[in-house]
Amino acid sequence: MYSHEHPPREKSISGSDFPLLQKWKDKLSFFNKTYPKSAWILKICVGLGVGAIVFVFGLWLLVFLGAFGKLPSALELKNIHNHTASEIYSVDGKLLGKYYIENRINVTYEEISPDIINALIATEDARFFEHSGIDLRSWVRVFVKTILMRKQSAGGGSTLSQQLAKNLYPREKYMMLTVPIIKIKEMIIAKRLERIYSKDELINLYLNTVPFGSNMFGVQVAAGQLFNATAKDITIQNAAVLVGMLKANTSYNPVRNPERSLARRNTVLSQMQKYNYISKEDFDSLKTLPLEVDYRRESNNEGLATYLREQLRIELDDLIQNYQKPDGSPYNIYTDGLKIYTTIHSKMQDFAEQAVAEHMKQLQKKFDKHWKGRKPWGKDEIISKEMKASVRYKSLKAKGFTDQEIDTIFNTPINMTVFTWNGDEVKKMSPLDSIKYYYALLNAGFLAMEPQTGAIRAWVGGIDHQYFKYDHVRSARQVGSVFKPIVYANALRNGIEPCEYIPNEQVIYAQYEDWSPRNADGVYGGVYSMEGGLTGSVNTISVGLIMKMGIDSVVDLAHQMGFSNDIPNGPAIALGAVEGSLYDMVQVYGTFANRGVKPNPYYLTRIETSKGDTIVEFEHPKPFERVLPKEESDIMIEMMQSVVDSGTAKRLRYKYGLYNDIAGKTGTTQSHADGWFVGFTPKLVAGAWVGGESPRVRFRSLSLGQGANTSLPIWGLFMQKVYKDPEFKQWRNATFQDPSTEIFERMDCLPYLEEMPEIDSLNSDGFNAQIERLFESIFKNKQDKNVNVRPSDLERRQYEAELKARKRSEEIEKHNEKLRKKKERKKKRKEFWDRLKKKN
Repeated sequence: MYSHEHPPREKSISGSDFPLLQKWKDKLSFFNKTYPKSAWILKICVGLGVGAIVFVFGLWLLVFLGAFGKLPSALELKNIHNHTASEIYSVDGKLLGKYYIENRINVTYEEISPDIINALIATEDARFFEHSGIDLRSWVRVFVKTILMRKQSAGGGSTLSQQLAKNLYPREKYMMLTVPIIKIKEMIIAKRLERIYSKDELINLYLNTVPFGSNMFGVQVAAGQLFNATAKDITIQNAAVLVGMLKANTSYNPVRNPERSLARRNTVLSQMQKYNYISKEDFDSLKTLPLEVDYRRESNNEGLATYLREQLRIELDDLIQNYQKPDGSPYNIYTDGLKIYTTIHSKMQDFAEQAVAEHMKQLQKKFDKHWKGRKPWGKDEIISKEMKASVRYKSLKAKGFTDQEIDTIFNTPINMTVFTWNGDEVKKMSPLDSIKYYYALLNAGFLAMEPQTGAIRAWVGGIDHQYFKYDHVRSARQVGSVFKPIVYANALRNGIEPCEYIPNEQVIYAQYEDWSPRNADGVYGGVYSMEGGLTGSVNTISVGLIMKMGIDSVVDLAHQMGFSNDIPNGPAIALGAVEGSLYDMVQVYGTFANRGVKPNPYYLTRIETSKGDTIVEFEHPKPFERVLPKEESDIMIEMMQSVVDSGTAKRLRYKYGLYNDIAGKTGTTQSHADGWFVGFTPKLVAGAWVGGESPRVRFRSLSLGQGANTSLPIWGLFMQKVYKDPEFKQWRNATFQDPSTEIFERMDCLPYLEEMPEIDSLNSDGFNAQIERLFESIFKNKQDKNVNVRPSDLERRQYEAELKARKRSEEIEKHNEKLRKKKERKKKRKEFWDRLKKKN
């Protein structure tokens, strides 16, 4: 025991207490005595090492405390939200396209092939299931192999968790300290991620966030674009290609660098064999396989229905703001992974785009040959005006270039990628020549809709969305003769009979500045029935009708049927001297097809969250409004069938082999600048427009520039493709509702006569038919009166059976008579127009 007078002293630590420390101390003393000149070097190294440790610890502490930017909290890491693309789907469940900032589609762990996961772990982080976010052994391995031995390491020092941190939080620059700071940040975030998520969840997060270049994010999008597969059904060799791209997605891209990609794929397969994910035999077999790339580029300009998708995007930007997420913020179509469902049918859309491409390719060849050696635009001032409206010109002007310098630039040939009907081509041409080239290209629009529902099934706004953004479904152009059926329907509405004849005379209308409408063929004389005037698209007849019934009533009916543009208050509208859109004209003709009931077109059905919860469901825009009585609509359908059977649209029969029930009307505007055809079957109404960017770009002859030659072929090709598809068999066999006997009788007259007939002869057929029906009614009443008033039950049943059989027989006979009359009318109509054509 220690005495109270003398408190104990602290025991000093000596080398005898720590043998190992004493041993190193003795060695250091020996080193100092033996190598006195090198001792200072050792001291410096030790000092630097201690200093480095202190520096790293201090830097780590500063990063942890947020001196170089706030680190994500545990709560933020629990609620990671990747920017996910919203998808647009067709009515038959096909993906049409996407809206995105980052092209990513998130998938669950179960929707990812085990081959991708195994390849990833074998190549990027073999000890993933053993560490907790930081793998010191990997750091040592990389240091020894890469720094000391100067060899390439199979994997990096960063774990998958650290790489995930890098994917989630893009790196920043901190001058000379960039590398250590970002590595420390990623280590801290990786440790936090490991505490929040399971290993499977971390793999799932990683494979959904990882970039593959070319705006491809996540394995689902990469598998789809590069191999036309999903992340679940991808082959093992292609899974290895994807994982190989993670090292350098451009260098090992199988499309851009197939040889490097193949070598890297085999390296990944080798790693899988090394860690026993595949056998040696499998590796030897797989490494001999060639690359199997099936590249499908995705962008706003690729895929089906590009013009509709753009129209929808504009509408959704505003519409989606009215709906909030659970946190109260509005949905975002570019980042929230919404599912957007439309009425577009993917097959019909594909058929429509094929029809446009097939016809326009051939039509452009004819147009170029037609104008060879000439300028379709006329004066050079037009091109000069286009040049000054271009983005390039405005940019140069803003930078202070003089007019002379700009002219030099615009006349200097350079390599540029241009649109051609054989695909994109790199051509050497001047910017001015490119303006001329694009100005002389014809464009087109096509729209198809179900008249009974208003559902849009196909929407083609132009020939190529990448080069031509202007949507010709919504744009307004002069409509020409496709407006005429509105004039004829208005005449019926106001009491003019189908068999009332109108003189084919060229008249000067003094009240309209001596305006004198002319017929396209320059032929006058004789009189036409309404059917005859519409079938031959005779201008004088249309004008005669509008002058008789008044302009205002035609304007009112046009608006009631769906025409939304302003209509001039002049008789020239009877010839289509009014601007309207293809969208409107399809709605107008849908009213005819729907027997007088105006359909309301729609193309958006519902929007869902990424989890499938409905955000909003759009009801069909019903009830529809009746605009025309059924009887008048049936007459119009009959008259427009005559246009297809015997008139300006008859090539649908003899050239395209479409012999089902079709009604429609062609249209050609002033100087053949716009060609139209809008037609319908019992199940579908569709319209096509063709023209240049400017009305100046046109064919010089009616035979080439008429709607029957420019637009009708698109309609014909489209319907050919639809009817060949077994899915639309019922559409091919659909027939129009048979008109009543009264309508047949009201239309029972020749379409053309040399001179105006007497009034009595016009009425005689109808009067005699009425007398005949009256006598039949009286005779039937007499028969009914002769029946026993109180027959037995057996007699009653026999009588009722006979009566039903007789009635059914009469109905069949009546139906057959209608069909016979219909065929007879078509035959007579065709014979008549053929004779008239030969005569003229």
